Amino acid sequence: MASPSDRAPLAERVEELLAAGGPLPIVAAGDPVLRRGTEPYDGQLGPELLARFLGALRDTMHAAPGVGLAAPQVGVPLRIAVIEDPAPVPEEVAVARGRVPQPFRVLVNPVYEAVGGARAAFFEGCLSVPGYQAVVARHAEVRLRGQDEHGRTVDEVFTGWPARIVQHETDHLDGTLYLDRAELRSLSSTEATAERWTQPTPTTAAAELGFTLP
Repeated sequence: MASPSDRAPLAERVEELLAAGGPLPIVAAGDPVLRRGTEPYDGQLGPELLARFLGALRDTMHAAPGVGLAAPQVGVPLRIAVIEDPAPVPEEVAVARGRVPQPFRVLVNPVYEAVGGARAAFFEGCLSVPGYQAVVARHAEVRLRGQDEHGRTVDEVFTGWPARIVQHETDHLDGTLYLDRAELRSLSSTEATAERWTQPTPTTAAAELGFTLP
């Protein structure tokens, strides 16, 4: 458990961020905070400050917009992330990607492990790597363990796109960016992705850009 002196700098950092008002500034790739990993959350912020911080993370995620946001992406090295996905995509895309709506969720001290050996590859982006997307092969099904914002145990299996989201956000807490797992031959600007690679699966992109899918 962190000592009071260890807690103070993190709480002060969060108070400073919140004092500015509005969506929090998102840290871009190249900032060491995205690579150092995070410390487990064990009350460093206190209940009231934690609630305010989680509200700001949610507002920032919505404003970006995105479907997940991890604390280090706003410069706070705590093992906390939020996810939420209304899944506003055509049915064909939703079926191909296993994308179903996800309510707002808080993940505290999450860890995941693969369930089975199936993998799925799709284009993926990141709020900390703006302007680009790339194909990432991830576990098709994972078991996520951790807590929620109230300290209650989370032990849940995620499949399809929700599994991708929780892997992406938990990776952030370990200092891993999606580009570390990406097929770099697929790396495309947001404009190129919208123009060329909007198909439900990246099969066409793999053929034309010269990479293989799992």
